[in-house]
Amino acid sequence: MPRSNRPRRPKTGRGAAGNAPGGGKHGTGPAPELDLERARAGIARRESAPDGDWMVRTMTARNAEKTYICPGCSTAVPPGIAHLVVWADDHLFGAAAGLAERRHWHTNCWTSRNFRYR
Repeated sequence: MPRSNRPRRPKTGRGAAGNAPGGGKHGTGPAPELDLERARAGIARRESAPDGDWMVRTMTARNAEKTYICPGCSTAVPPGIAHLVVWADDHLFGAAAGLAERRHWHTNCWTSRNFRYR
């Protein structure tokens, strides 16, 4: 007999999904609402340039809570200003060392930086 593609009806009595605490099948309750701004900001992208490979993550104005010094212009990136978090993807001592040496750049400073050829 062919399988049906229709979902099965919930069982009544013991073990029914409606009787579980929290309302879900495993008692997890309703799913929390997704914060799209936070989800988009948390994804790092890889950029290749003449000065190396970089991981770049956008920091939204809402999530910027500290003051940082931009290495491009040596001025402050104050709280509440959208900027970029950048770290070396091809660090000499590995990815963890590159992440530990991440820097906060103004978006314009990062896009207009000079490439240093060694």
